Amino acid sequence: MTYSIGVDVGGTKIAGGVVDEKGAIIARTRRDTPSKDVSGIVGSIVAVTRELAAQYDVEVVGVGSAGFIDAGRSRVMFAPNLAWRDLPLRDEVSAATGLPVVVENDANAAAWGEFRFGAAEDVDDMVLLTVGTGVGGAVILDGQVHRGANGIAGELGHMRLVPDGQYCGCGLRGCVEAYASGTALVRNARAAAAGSAAFPGSPERLVELAGGDPGSISGPMVTEAAQEGDALAQHLITELAGWLGAAMGSFVSIFDPGAFVIGGGVADAGALLLDPVEEALRRNITGGTHRPYATVRLATLGNDAGIVGAADLART
Repeated sequence: MTYSIGVDVGGTKIAGGVVDEKGAIIARTRRDTPSKDVSGIVGSIVAVTRELAAQYDVEVVGVGSAGFIDAGRSRVMFAPNLAWRDLPLRDEVSAATGLPVVVENDANAAAWGEFRFGAAEDVDDMVLLTVGTGVGGAVILDGQVHRGANGIAGELGHMRLVPDGQYCGCGLRGCVEAYASGTALVRNARAAAAGSAAFPGSPERLVELAGGDPGSISGPMVTEAAQEGDALAQHLITELAGWLGAAMGSFVSIFDPGAFVIGGGVADAGALLLDPVEEALRRNITGGTHRPYATVRLATLGNDAGIVGAADLART
């Protein structure tokens, strides 16, 4: 049995694990992310790697990070929530640990984890969409991660969905993320609670969950209320699902995947999200009933997908 280390670098935490050839995590550790300290983040990755490598005979390390990773899987060209700009992360971590290192985009790593050991084990072509604060994306084609010419393909959350639409955190307007993310869900829930006539139903339950403060409504509160049967919360999730399904219709035209896998915090809504996503997808597929449909599935690996995927990709 051979082992590799997967490290998932997030905005708040750096999680690592020793992963075997079957995708099982057999040891774990984590550190807080000093997100504005370049050397501090690298130092935390090194510390996580050293701690795990001291316990097992490890062959290689995979580091999954948000941001643009170059085609050589060595440099972080840009990371929006970390203080990284053109950072030679592979070489720095390898020099400090004495181990071979591969750097991968975090969504690519999560998609690979689901493809190899999770929800998409039975297909060769899949699209992962992580619906949380933003909308992350990754594409597997013919059993390989599709990285594009420069290593930064798969930023599906920033496909333009509505010309001159809602402002997106990326600086553009009308992106999928501006309509189908947890941030969009919370924005609409708070607007409804503040009295906007654009949303049907009473905000009473959402305001109650927020302790009486509409400005404190969160995504999990919307999910909780929807699961209780609250009409407004269910409408808000269905509206988000409609936007997501519309975007997925375009992704079908481009990639023709065998499956879509949906993860992230908003996916905790389960069938309340998945059912209207599938309906919207069907409405937005060119050719309608005259073609096979991609299945839509919930991710199964949860927060472990990035660790497992990064570790396994490092072997390839």
